[in-house]
Amino acid sequence: MKNVRAVVGLIGLVFGAVGAFRELKKAKGKQDRLAMVAAVCNVAAVVTGAAMTIRGLRSAEEGDTE
Repeated sequence: MKNVRAVVGLIGLVFGAVGAFRELKKAKGKQDRLAMVAAVCNVAAVVTGAAMTIRGLRSAEEGDTE
């Protein structure tokens, strides 16, 4: 069950990444620095979430109970 939740979380992260990169591209086109900073922060949040989800999947495979 935990793996299913993690996979669904990864799918959500993919959609979040698409939105964040779209936002970044739009901000670059308008040359809006504040929007670019916000978009970069969103991308960083997506990357961090993906790393945490992957770490959770790996620890579940190893049998950790955290």
